[in-house]
Amino acid sequence: MKISVIGAGYLGTVHAATLAAMGHQVIGLDTDAARIEQLAAGVAPFHEPGLVELLKEGHVGGHLTFTTDPALLAEAEVHFLCVGTPQSKTGNESDLSFLLSAVTALLPYLHPGAVVVGKSTVPVGTATRIQQLLVGTGAVLAWNPEFLRQGTAVQDSLIPDRLVYGAQDGTAGAKGAAALDAVYAPLLERGTPRIITNFATAELIKVSANAFLALKLSYINAVGEFCEQAGADVVQLAQALGHDDRIGGKYFQAGVGFGGGCLPKDLRSFRAQAQAHGVESLDEMLSLVDGVNADARYRVAETAVRLLGGDVKGRAITVLGASFKPHTDDIRDSPALDVACQLANQGAKVSVNDPQAVETAWLQYPQLTFENQLQTALDGAELVLLLTPWPEFLALDPAHTATLVQRPVMLDGRNALDGAVWRAAGWEYHGVGRAAAALAPRPQAAF
Repeated sequence: MKISVIGAGYLGTVHAATLAAMGHQVIGLDTDAARIEQLAAGVAPFHEPGLVELLKEGHVGGHLTFTTDPALLAEAEVHFLCVGTPQSKTGNESDLSFLLSAVTALLPYLHPGAVVVGKSTVPVGTATRIQQLLVGTGAVLAWNPEFLRQGTAVQDSLIPDRLVYGAQDGTAGAKGAAALDAVYAPLLERGTPRIITNFATAELIKVSANAFLALKLSYINAVGEFCEQAGADVVQLAQALGHDDRIGGKYFQAGVGFGGGCLPKDLRSFRAQAQAHGVESLDEMLSLVDGVNADARYRVAETAVRLLGGDVKGRAITVLGASFKPHTDDIRDSPALDVACQLANQGAKVSVNDPQAVETAWLQYPQLTFENQLQTALDGAELVLLLTPWPEFLALDPAHTATLVQRPVMLDGRNALDGAVWRAAGWEYHGVGRAAAALAPRPQAAF
């Protein structure tokens, strides 16, 4: 099929590359000329495992092109809207201005029978609003929410756990669903579940999912705070709870909290929608979740200050991690950088190392020192904080690492290291929500 993808940010780039890998003829559109130039050359503008290979494959094979000219989209049968919907600068609501501008730019190039598909995460009611803009074009609207996780987005696109179609009633809805069936034919043939809903349900699924994951993470962090006070071990507690299949162990790891460009934004957008619809119980619950997450970061910073005797002014601290999670260079709402800045604002000399995010972060955080070399970042440290559990950090030899620092003190903000091994190598090791004797590492999960 001939498909256009409007928006060449994280979602749009991954979606375009994976659609081309399925055999479609894909053209991506964005207003950022520099980014389009990169993508047209098969270069990824951000780090995502597997993406570079797909971009090069699409570029060489001629299945994937990028442009800044919307007129080149006129022959496409299906148009995917993958434009960002960031949090408003004045509140918790989503900013739809970029999405609506993209639809307006597309209107002159739509032909009767074309299918416009929303993938952006939007407040309920947005699809109806866009449908009104399409009146008179002869185009059909469908909504197909995305469920990508940074670090595994290519796999999530090519091997999704479900496909959701939001469609209107009648002939138009059937046409939209049929078009999506054709787009995703290789996935459906492998047995990927397909769920067809109305627009409102499709719009709410993504934010509902992310809010639930945020709730689960904040719950275990709140329990972790209780464990610290009671002398219990939150890692063992979570492992035991996770064996209950009604609860499960995913997204159930206490630590420095969640961040990134999706969970915090979607949580706040869902809260704003609950307020707008008068659902006070949901609003209050989500507000508490957001507060617990902020408090998790504060408590890690507070523990770091305590481990340095109550005053960090002039003290050398190394933070391992800048991205909000491993396998991405995304630093949006990064818990690691939040904690690093809290300590720097109290006068600490904070050095940060990250396998991918240093070049992304250093200009935005002048109060921090970013080091490309891990050994340089560790040199002379009086305290080390593990805040993003990259495999490179988990593989550190504690005995060798102890020779690089001034004081071998580790605050493991992800409970990711084997505390017994690090203590045996001479380190003073501290986890989050754990009694001093609880040293077993927890199983890792991406979030």
